[in-house]
Amino acid sequence: MFQPDENGVYASVHASPARRIFAYAVLFALGILVLYTALTHPPAIGWLVFLLVFGIGALWLAERLRRATLLRIDLTATDIRDSSGTVLATMDEIKAVDRGVFAFKPSNGFTLITHEKKPRGWAPGLWWRLGRRVGVGGVTSAGQAKFMAEQIAFRLKITIADR
Repeated sequence: MFQPDENGVYASVHASPARRIFAYAVLFALGILVLYTALTHPPAIGWLVFLLVFGIGALWLAERLRRATLLRIDLTATDIRDSSGTVLATMDEIKAVDRGVFAFKPSNGFTLITHEKKPRGWAPGLWWRLGRRVGVGGVTSAGQAKFMAEQIAFRLKITIADR
């Protein structure tokens, strides 16, 4: 088993700089393009309102993604948390790790299945939590996410063997 660093972190996942910039640029360009279209060629009032709301929503999402992808996700002996302190799941809550090809998971990531439902949460491009599932990944490095998923699975097997 690997030893933690000086902060007690066994594995870390952060946004890949190229993917982060690309995702932000695509969302930002979509928002600007939709707003430009709505304002230069105004359609009927209903469509105009829809396009304005959609464009502003895309810009808002781009900003949320930009801020969220500045964070990283850390695996410690007791939990998985992001660098802002939000605990995604504690190790004793995790039932399984799903990282298969056909798994319901973020791109370049994995899904944790917990024993009980947790409150919804979302950091665009980094993680999401819905019911009993926690998805880690998106604009993250595939290698880092795979290493973290394997470390969690290894710790789960050790815990089950100790029972």
